[in-house]
Amino acid sequence: MSKLSKAKRDKRKKQQAKRPFLRLGDQQQVQNHAVLTNEEGQVVAAIGLQGRQWLLSIGGQTMGNADDPMPMLAMLKHLANVQGKEGRIVELQYSEGLGAMINAVAAEKNLDADAYLDELAAEFDTIDAEDAAGEALEAADVAADADVADADAEAAVETPAEAPAAADEKPQA
Repeated sequence: MSKLSKAKRDKRKKQQAKRPFLRLGDQQQVQNHAVLTNEEGQVVAAIGLQGRQWLLSIGGQTMGNADDPMPMLAMLKHLANVQGKEGRIVELQYSEGLGAMINAVAAEKNLDADAYLDELAAEFDTIDAEDAAGEALEAADVAADADVADADAEAAVETPAEAPAAADEKPQA
């Protein structure tokens, strides 16, 4: 082996392209495709692509993943609408690639991208309304149960006073 073989080998390694696969333990980078920011420019929530999985991150915590980003995008749109109703200024921005995906899906439904996103976000409004109605029914049930319990308690208070009087009487034959 020559004295220059190591130098030649090192030079050849530097000239080679980087390996396309990931090493064990390395994670793929997350590419942000949709970002919800507040008026200070802070990121409130984001949707990113890691490999083939779409990730939803809210408040710096990964909340879930999916193969389709549309439900997560609908959640961000709904969150933006709720924040807007509360008087906070938030802005939803998405990448060109995700915008093209939204346009393609919206075109299948004969809608534009904004109308399609509004339609998806409206589904969350109906869920919120159903939850509110369910909570109102639960509150009414609790109130009704409390009224029944109060009536039972009042009846129980009256019953012991009548019981000793009935014990003094003897059945007549």
